[in-house]
Amino acid sequence: MFACNYLLSGLEEDTTVVAAADAQNYAHKLGISHGMVVQELGWDEDTDDTLRNSIEETIGSELLDEDTDEVVEVVLLWWRDGDGDLVDELLNVITPLADDGIVWVLTPKTGQPGHVDPSEIAESAPSAGLNSTTPVSLGSWTGTKLTQPKTPSKQR
Repeated sequence: MFACNYLLSGLEEDTTVVAAADAQNYAHKLGISHGMVVQELGWDEDTDDTLRNSIEETIGSELLDEDTDEVVEVVLLWWRDGDGDLVDELLNVITPLADDGIVWVLTPKTGQPGHVDPSEIAESAPSAGLNSTTPVSLGSWTGTKLTQPKTPSKQR
């Protein structure tokens, strides 16, 4: 977040560019760029609309839902404690994923309702044939990037 002060005609104007900076920062943190095909799963009333809107603005289109038949480059999986078996969900999530596609598991931060222990994601990813990386902070959510192994043939 940053603020810019401009001096125009002797009058100082304070212009805070927080929302735009965060929006670009969220998409950038997730490695999402214009034109990418992004699917969203697990949406609920508690999801972060600022994060969602920033991604839609960056890609230039709406997020796809679970009914899509398209091959996707990124899956955003909003996941909370009590949502079910993460391994089963990850196995379903990778079905429409491009060979070099990624999955972002988005969980509420520590202390928030629905918080998921990071070890659950780290333990579930390999069972679904995915590798997990270090989580990133996304407002009141945490994102954990899951990638597919770099192999000549994709196993599912």
